[in-house]
Amino acid sequence: MLSLVFFLNTIQAQKKTGLHLFSIEQTVAFAKKNNVQVKNALLNIQSQIQINREITASALPTIAGGVGAQHFPNVAVQTLPNFISPATYQVLINEGVKDGNGNVIKMPNEIGYIQAQFGTKYNASAGVSLQQLLFDGQVFVGLQARRASIDFQTSAAAVTEEAIKTNVYKVYYQLLAGKTVISLLEANINRLQKLKHDVEALYTNGFAEKIDIDKIAVQLNNLNTEKLKALNTIEIGNMGLKTLIGMPINDTLVLTDSLDYTKIKEETIEKPVDFQYVDRKDFQYLSNAKKLNEYNVKRYQLSYLPTIALGASYNKIAQRNDFSFFGKGDWFTSSSIGVNVSVPIFSGFAKDARVKKAKLDLQATNNQLDNLKINIDNSIEQAVLKFKTAIATLDFQKSNMELAEKVYHQTKKKYEIGTGSNTEINAADVDLKAAQTNYLGALIDALIAKIDYLTSTGKL
Repeated sequence: MLSLVFFLNTIQAQKKTGLHLFSIEQTVAFAKKNNVQVKNALLNIQSQIQINREITASALPTIAGGVGAQHFPNVAVQTLPNFISPATYQVLINEGVKDGNGNVIKMPNEIGYIQAQFGTKYNASAGVSLQQLLFDGQVFVGLQARRASIDFQTSAAAVTEEAIKTNVYKVYYQLLAGKTVISLLEANINRLQKLKHDVEALYTNGFAEKIDIDKIAVQLNNLNTEKLKALNTIEIGNMGLKTLIGMPINDTLVLTDSLDYTKIKEETIEKPVDFQYVDRKDFQYLSNAKKLNEYNVKRYQLSYLPTIALGASYNKIAQRNDFSFFGKGDWFTSSSIGVNVSVPIFSGFAKDARVKKAKLDLQATNNQLDNLKINIDNSIEQAVLKFKTAIATLDFQKSNMELAEKVYHQTKKKYEIGTGSNTEINAADVDLKAAQTNYLGALIDALIAKIDYLTSTGKL
């Protein structure tokens, strides 16, 4: 029970202090959730979904309602031809009516104009209208391109994720290599400390000189300095990795994986026989861009066709000389249903320019796809060659390091029994450290070559 309580308290403490024990898979998963570039790429997908909703809305009916009231303090006066007087004169003429002088009334030459007010001081209306697009070529293509737009943004996010993943892998394994450097430095320090102890014993018995001890002390100081520099480099790299994956700097990140010499060589270093260009995220991205360009050409081509829309409205209208719309009085109904057809005739060659530009953009995308295929083939061939070279170099440097260790131990034994010199053991120590450094460099090169190989073949 005490062990369980201690374990639970440890877990709670880790949560409070932000301790993260991550394998490479966990580090990549954390980066996918927290890296800013990845998060923004995923937001672009959500943004495209909303754009698609807006496109869909263009094909759905729109309904609008409206209420309005107007007051005319001065009803406008209209000047009209005098259409009343001619009719009146004609009746008098037909009846033979005479004027006060006994003369027969005649139609005057100038009838003139009359002024009249049409309308009331208060008008009110309330109604609803409906608009439904029946056919628009560009909207039709937009509806077809919705899925391709989502695929385009999804593939863009996948390209971003892969780039982040590649960088995470490289930084993670370089930090693991740094931990190996620390282990080798500590092993060398322990080895020299033991050697210093043995030489001090020989010096006490008169079989070694004081300068031999001083030389070893200098080497120990150099190794401790190298260890301090290596620790600082690892700490800086650790902060860089946390920044890359979107982890707060104050959190603690502990890498739980280890470098495995055999794992590096487990891949078959050849171009996969079943490799397809579509296995690459960047090829998927460019292929989706091509689809959008094809839809763009089709959209502008269909802009030559007429657009057809259905419209309907229903209104209630009231006219008063006083504001009494909420009381008694008539409200008159007005309604309409109609179809509008808009036929494009001439637009100054703008549509032709848009179609031609869209075709040029499509051709440019096709050229990029062809070039990408060449670059993919080239990158795979280079990755295979570099990976093979890195593995061969790693094997050679591993054997060389093991041989340098044997030489050092044999030289040390010779020195201890008095058949070897201090110069020989110092030279063996230098050769061993050089072999270790070369091995670590080859190990890092092999890891990066493997990651580049997996990336180029779409297998990372």
